[in-house]
Amino acid sequence: MEVDLGKLPFDVDFHPYDSLVTAGLITGDLLLYRYAANSNPQRLLEVHAHEESCRAARFINEGRAIVTGSPDCSILATDVQTGATIVRSADAHEAPINRIINLTETTLASGDDDGCIKVWDTRQQSCCNTFNAHEEYISDMTFASDSMKLLATSGDGTLSVCNLRRDKVQSHSEFSEDELLSVVIIKNGRKVICGTQTGTLLLYSWGYFKDCSDRFVELCPNPVDALLKLDEDRVITGSYNGLISLVNILPNRILQPIAEHSEYPVERLAVSHDKKVLGSISHDNLLKMWDLDELLQGSGTGVSSHSAILDSDGDEMDMDSGHQKSCRGTKRKNDGSIQPSSSFYADL
Repeated sequence: MEVDLGKLPFDVDFHPYDSLVTAGLITGDLLLYRYAANSNPQRLLEVHAHEESCRAARFINEGRAIVTGSPDCSILATDVQTGATIVRSADAHEAPINRIINLTETTLASGDDDGCIKVWDTRQQSCCNTFNAHEEYISDMTFASDSMKLLATSGDGTLSVCNLRRDKVQSHSEFSEDELLSVVIIKNGRKVICGTQTGTLLLYSWGYFKDCSDRFVELCPNPVDALLKLDEDRVITGSYNGLISLVNILPNRILQPIAEHSEYPVERLAVSHDKKVLGSISHDNLLKMWDLDELLQGSGTGVSSHSAILDSDGDEMDMDSGHQKSCRGTKRKNDGSIQPSSSFYADL
C-alpha cells in the first residue's frame, strides 16, 4: 500500500506498539496515519509543526507523542491523540537539526548540521549531554544500550562513538574520503555497518573504530542513504537508484533486491513494531508500505553472491578519549538560523 503525502518527505517512523506511521515533510508538516492490511491508510493528524522543513520525526514516550526537528533549530513535541503542542524549544540547537533517534524510554538524541549531538532526558527535563563530535552534518545515529554508547556518522567522512556514561567522545574513525550516510549495529554488537556516498558498505569491528575491517562494494556506485537492521545477520539497504535490497553480512553478499520504491533515491527506511511492514520514502512524495514477509520470500537463496574486500583490524582497542580533525565532506544540508541552545523539556 502507499500514501501520497503531497510533498517531499524527509523522515518516517512507526509507532512502537500500534499500527500508526508518521512522516515529516519539506513543508514543515507532520502527518500521522493508521494503516491496516487490505485497506487504505487513514490520516489521523496533519500538524504544521515547523515554519521550515520537518527533517526528523520520532515517536517518544511509549508512542504518546511525536518529536520533530527542523532546520529552524527547533524541536517540537506533539500529542499523538490531539495534535496539540506539548512543548516547543525554539533554540534546541545552534544549527539546523538533521536527525533524531530514541535511546531509552526516557532519552533521545538529536544531531545537527554543525556536527553537534545532544542527548535529552525527559526525567531531568534538560539536555544531559552535548558532544561536538563532527565538523559536518550528522547524517545518522544508532545506540548500543548495553554499553550506553551513541554512534554517529557524518558528512565529514567519519564515525564517532560517544560514551554517555563518561560524557565524552570516546572514539573517532579516520577520515574515509567518503561521506558516511547511515549506520547500524549487528552481529550481537560485534559489527558496525556504515553506508556511504559511493555505495560502499564499511564494516567496523566493535572496539576497533579507527579503520574499517571490511568493505562491501557490490552496491556501488549508488549511495546508501538508508540502512535498516533486519536481524543480527542481515540488513536492508535503500539506495540512490530507488532499489531496496536485502544484504547478508559476513559472509557479505546481496541476497536479493526485494523492492523498488521508484526511480528516485530511497531517503529513509523504517519497520513496524511487529516487523510485518516495511516503510520507505523517496522524492516521489510517496510513503510506501510493503508486506515484509512477502518481500522476504525466497531470500534464503541469494540472487547474487559476492565477497568483500578485506582489510585488517587495528592492533589495539580504540579507546582514545579525543578525536582528530578531519576533512569536510561535500554534501551539505540547507542552513537555518543560528540560535543559542536551551532545554527542550523545560516546559514538560
